Parts: sequence; structure tokens; C-alpha cells
Amino acid sequence: MIKKFIDKLLGKSPSTAKGKKLQFGKREEVGVAAHGIDPALVDDRALNVVHTLKDAGFEAYIVGGAVRDLMVGLRPKDFDVATNATPEQVKSLFRRAFIIGRRFRIVHVVYGRGRENEVIEVSTFRAYMDNAAAEQVAGNEKTSKSELAGMKHAVDSTGRVLRDNVWGPQEEDAVRRDFTINAMYYDPETQIVVDYHNGIKDAKKRVIRMIGDPATRYREDPVRIIRAVRFAAKLSALGFQLEAKTAAPLVKSQELLADVPQSRLFDEMLKLLQTGHALASIEQLKALGMARGIYPLLDVVVERAGQPFVNAALQDTDRRVGEGKPVVASFLLACVLWADVRDGWAQRINQRQHSHPALQDAIDDVFNARIGDVSGRGKLAGDMREIWMMQPRFEKRVGSTPFGLVDQPRFRAAFDFMRLRADAGEIDVVLADWWQEFSMASDELRQDMVDQVREEQQQRQRAPRVHKAPVARDAAPGERTAVPATDADQGRADLSASPAPDGPSDTGDAPKKRRRRRRSSGPREGGEQTPDAGV
Repeated sequence: MIKKFIDKLLGKSPSTAKGKKLQFGKREEVGVAAHGIDPALVDDRALNVVHTLKDAGFEAYIVGGAVRDLMVGLRPKDFDVATNATPEQVKSLFRRAFIIGRRFRIVHVVYGRGRENEVIEVSTFRAYMDNAAAEQVAGNEKTSKSELAGMKHAVDSTGRVLRDNVWGPQEEDAVRRDFTINAMYYDPETQIVVDYHNGIKDAKKRVIRMIGDPATRYREDPVRIIRAVRFAAKLSALGFQLEAKTAAPLVKSQELLADVPQSRLFDEMLKLLQTGHALASIEQLKALGMARGIYPLLDVVVERAGQPFVNAALQDTDRRVGEGKPVVASFLLACVLWADVRDGWAQRINQRQHSHPALQDAIDDVFNARIGDVSGRGKLAGDMREIWMMQPRFEKRVGSTPFGLVDQPRFRAAFDFMRLRADAGEIDVVLADWWQEFSMASDELRQDMVDQVREEQQQRQRAPRVHKAPVARDAAPGERTAVPATDADQGRADLSASPAPDGPSDTGDAPKKRRRRRRSSGPREGGEQTPDAGV
């Protein structure tokens, strides 16, 4: 009994401790009559990768979540391929292929360019390596970088795998995968599914079950905790549930995530939120008792998911993914953190700081408090800043401002953001409707719309007006939160939810009618969260 306890602490399996061969599962080859996969759902580029590898004399299979989705009748969004070819051998067979990763070396085979770009991820069959036999380091990937340089299989003091680049046979590759429904191999040429761990039976029973001891597997790679939540959320609509033994250690194992690099946690958070099941993922986190503690920014998302504006953004993201439209992290995170920006902005205005620098300072504070150095403050942060900084400019609808605004590269993203604010009741929907029409109109009609706004403002200036202090829409019950005010285009107090930066304003002092001949820059069909390739 004591020996078993010690073996468990050291990460040794019972079979290894007794010197017996580890049971890798029995190979089962299942035909199309049993698995029911429709070959028409298989991506042509994935087929090309498999054919190329097999023509070169290697084994090659579609593997992982794609096989699971094909089996339940879904069209996979991503296709992965597993082979016995080494990364170098795979790279040599394709014109555009790149070896990536240190922890797991894999190959990205790239097809197409721009938005038509698709990546087929190709991994080499990995050998099963007992953690007790692995090289150990005291720190993590960052603190032990030089020590890890020459290692192929290494773990830290908690048993977390830091390197896993030892190649082996398919049966060993299957046992080191996480869930049974993700450990099946499909040969599109023979239409045979190779199964070692009853993945087909679990798929039919709608069970998400970990291969091996769940607590040990979570310790090897704590990110599997997040993957378990994501798969449960994604497949819940089809009736899938986490097996009781797989779910039991999740909460206790959550503390292991503290040793995972922040950049990796950030990426896993985005997978939870951007694969079309954001709301379902949040519900799973709550149901499993994991609403807090995985990642600070994810805590904020879960906490604010019930707010009308954030909830609308999450629904919009799920909808777009379901329709095959692009989504980007910058747009969703800008929505989640908007309340912090808005409140910090209002506070600075109340302290008599000028509107434009007040907004910039509020944004800087939010980045420091919520984002930190993750993603390097690069494109993601730049896109978020532009979305926020353009909000007060929508209040200005006379002079040259509207014409210049629709020509901005981030106009579409900023407009979508403003539209969600209107849908959530934060600003008047009339303003969003005006910009929708303006963005799609011809130059002549645009000028007529601007002229009409100017005339309405001049008429209002002749009549006495009573100004009321605006109140933030998301204020707590009984709490009045001041929001920076502007001269609202429609004369409504709730249009003052955003102050205006320096520049032309909607006043009667606007320049006289100026005809501007510009190329129409209306929104693309279906709308976009951003006008470029995303972050």
C-alpha cells in the first residue's frame, strides 16, 4: 500500500512500477458501416496532405477532434494529420511548410493566402514516456530555457511535461492523447477508423472520458483542464457529458494552472470564447464550480457575461462563428473591458481633464490592469485602442468628420462596436441607424444627410434647451455614474454616453456645405468585426 502511494506521488503507473509492459489499448479497425463518416465532409487540403505523405511511403491519418466531429455528423473547422514521418521529412514534402513549437514540434502546412489561408497541422506519432523516467528540471519553460535546450522529454517538479519530442508507434501515440473521442485515426483513402481506447463507443454514448488516470493526466498538462471544459461546452448540444471520473479532479487540479505560461493560458481562453460556444463555455465553468481562478481576464468575462452589452458581444461572436464569418480577439475583449474604459474616462472628465487625453489615459490604465504584457501590446492592443478611440467620433455628424471616419481602416469594427452599444441601450439606436445608412450611401446622399443634421442643430440652437446630467446605463441600482457629455446630435441626453475628442463638433459653427467626391466605402456584405485579417 505504501509503495503504491509513493509510486502515485512520483507519477509512476502501477504497471510500470511492477515492471510490466504498459497496456496501450487494443487496435480496432472499424469500417464505414460502423463509424458512418461521410467522406464529402473531409477537407480537400487535408486529403492532399494525407495523399502526399502516403505516396512518399509514410503512414498518415486524419486525427483528433476532426474525426470526432465527422463521426457525429459535423463539418470540422480544423483538420489535423498524424504520421510516422518526422517533422523534417514532412517539411521536405510541401512547398509551404513550417516546423513550429518547442514543447511539441509539429509542422504547419499552409494552403492559400490572406483570408483564404488554411493551415493543416501535421504531428509525428509520439512515444509514450513514463514521467518517472523523464529528465527533470526545477523550474518551468522560462526559468529553465537553457537547461531544456537539449532535452527531448522533460518534466518539472510537479510532473508537468515541458518537452515531448520522442517519436514512437501509433499505439503509443494514441495513449498519450487526452480524451478517448480525440484518439481516433481516420484513413480517408480506405475509410477505416483506427481506435485503441473505445473512442467510437464513447462517441455513440456521448461520453467525454480521459485516457488513463484523469488526475495524473491533468498534472502532466494542466491545459487539459480547460480543454475538458471546452469540449463539454462544444458538444453539450449533442448530448455529450463529462464522465464522472474525468470531471471529479477538475476543481482540485485547477491550482496547477498557476505554473502554465500566461501566453498559453491567454490562447486557451480565446479558444473557449472564439470557437462558437462562448456562452456555453461560460455556463460549463459555472456548473463545474470553475467560474474563477483559471485566468484573471477570463474571470472578468465570466463575471460580466450577464451584462447586456457583453452578453450581446458573446452572442454575436457565437453567431458569426456559426455562419463561418471571421472573429477576432480584439473586438470581443474591447467589448468585455469597455465598462472599465468608460468609467475611467468619466472619472477623469469629472476631474476636469480634457476629453481626448482622458480617454487615452483611461485606456492605458485598463491595459495595465487587465491585459499586462500578454500579446506584447502589439496588434491586439492597437486594434482595441482604435475601436475605443473612435466611439466619441460617432457623435460628430457635420463638417468633414463623417467622411473621414468611414475611410478609417477600423471603421467597420468601431461601427459594429457602436451598434452593440445601441442594441444594449447605452446610446440611442437612431445614431447607429444614421451611421449604417451613411456608410452605405453615395457621396451625394452622404452630403445631404450631413446637411440635414446641421439644419436640425441650427433649429435647436434657436430654442432654449434644458440639459440633464447623463447617467451610465450599466450603473448599479440606485447609483448615478456620470458619463462625459457632448452636444448630442439628436438632442437626447443618453446620446452623451461618449465625450468627443478634439476636432470638429456638431455645432452650428460647422463649415458651409462642401461637396466631397469620395469613393464609396460602405460595409462589406454581412458585416465584419474588423476590416482586415484580424489578430
